[in-house]
Amino acid sequence: MQKRLGVAGIIIEDTSAVPAVNALLHDFAEIIVGRMGVPYRSRKVSVVSLIVDGSTDDISALTGRLGRIPGVSVKTALTREPLGAAPARREA
Repeated sequence: MQKRLGVAGIIIEDTSAVPAVNALLHDFAEIIVGRMGVPYRSRKVSVVSLIVDGSTDDISALTGRLGRIPGVSVKTALTREPLGAAPARREA
């Protein structure tokens, strides 16, 4: 299966969801390249950004399961082409 590179932005509005989010990220550690988490205390939320590298199925499984956790929102952006694919030519 072809791999894609992407980013996922996670907003945790309910701090009781943090253990479930961390457990899920641990389960998908093989596709997580990098992670940055910032507690935004004045807004009472946490923001987590991930760099992911995996199949669209694996990335979708991670983000889908994250999105089903109450109090958690997630959005993802992926490369248009699988990694290593030749870029599309543009006609002038």
